[in-house]
Amino acid sequence: MSLLPRRRFTSSLLGLALGGPLLARAQNKTEAADFWTQLRQGGNVLLMRHAQTESGIGDPPNFRIGDCSTQRNLSEAGREQSRRVAAAFQREKIALDEVRSSAWCRCVDTAELAFGRHTVWSPINSFFQQGGRERQTQAVLQALQDFKAPRNLVLVTHQVNISALTGSFVAMGEMLLTRPGQMAEGRLRVLARQSF
Repeated sequence: MSLLPRRRFTSSLLGLALGGPLLARAQNKTEAADFWTQLRQGGNVLLMRHAQTESGIGDPPNFRIGDCSTQRNLSEAGREQSRRVAAAFQREKIALDEVRSSAWCRCVDTAELAFGRHTVWSPINSFFQQGGRERQTQAVLQALQDFKAPRNLVLVTHQVNISALTGSFVAMGEMLLTRPGQMAEGRLRVLARQSF
């Protein structure tokens, strides 16, 4: 086996170093195009994790639903991220029939900034440190059984809920596109995803 000459080896490494980010950007553009194309077909349920928050995990020990001062809330970056979601949906001219949110302030604020409306729906409230994972997950899946095209529904919720419904981890502000009729192993199958 011959060794690559130093110059070819260096140029190969440089090509990999530069090509990797370019390839990743091309893949991201393809995934984004696929996300919007599928969304336009209707019949989708978008699972969105609330936007970026202040640092921390969960909520302070004595938090209260309905009292945002006791919860972990959106950061300024999260508010800006939510506004980017609004701009993207306006740019892509996507109609949403309904937006449901967890009662947690970070979800309500994300929904309002991103979509201008929401209805609180308790099955997508966080069960992190609360319990009720199986009951809530089954309530969501059962409610979605009758959901049909051409409607599009957004659920603004928490990472634990989305993972229970899909088996996927999502970053703050990320969306997963699913269709209730396309399940895999008792979970919603992720057809596309989009970050903002």
